[in-house]
Amino acid sequence: MKVLIINGSPNTKGSTYTALHEIETIFHSENIETELVQVGHLAVRGCIACRKCYDTGKCVFDDIVNDLAVKFEKCDGLVVGSPVYYASANATLIACLDRLFYSSKFDKTMKVGGSVVSARRGGISSTFDELNKYFAIVGMPIASGQYWNSIHGANASDALQDAEGLQSMRTLARNMTFLMKSIALGKEKYGLPKKEEHLWTNFIR
Repeated sequence: MKVLIINGSPNTKGSTYTALHEIETIFHSENIETELVQVGHLAVRGCIACRKCYDTGKCVFDDIVNDLAVKFEKCDGLVVGSPVYYASANATLIACLDRLFYSSKFDKTMKVGGSVVSARRGGISSTFDELNKYFAIVGMPIASGQYWNSIHGANASDALQDAEGLQSMRTLARNMTFLMKSIALGKEKYGLPKKEEHLWTNFIR
């Protein structure tokens, strides 16, 4: 089994990475393969709603987003981590996720999602909620830990002192492992849930 981990921080070894690395350690102990990709330092433009991806199956801007789509399709789970900027996720990460989830047309049903947020102090719950919405809109079960999946610290050194935050990361990884393995067994025995044709309703009269 494999998990794709996206680091939305521009800092390669900051507090977000510290949390994600703690998660990786547990995954590896459970024989789960991981790949960590950092996107927060890249120049990723937002979606322009051109809808070219409907014809080509990939984003018209051929950058890290299309690379991630290939990796995402092959994995069993996705972990997304971000620092908090003004009670929100890093804008680069949001641009990346908008295009990744919109342009990739493969079935994401029952891939397990987990989000991780780091902050010096506040804005964690709103950012956590923001990231989880990507999973919920495509039928991905959301893994939880023992608290909101967060770690506190202005830098990696601070984050390493957040014992509860690090424990939350380990709990998240174990819960996510259990979910992925359980879903794999369920798919073998029962298959995926039946899907109806999507009914598109606009809120107008």
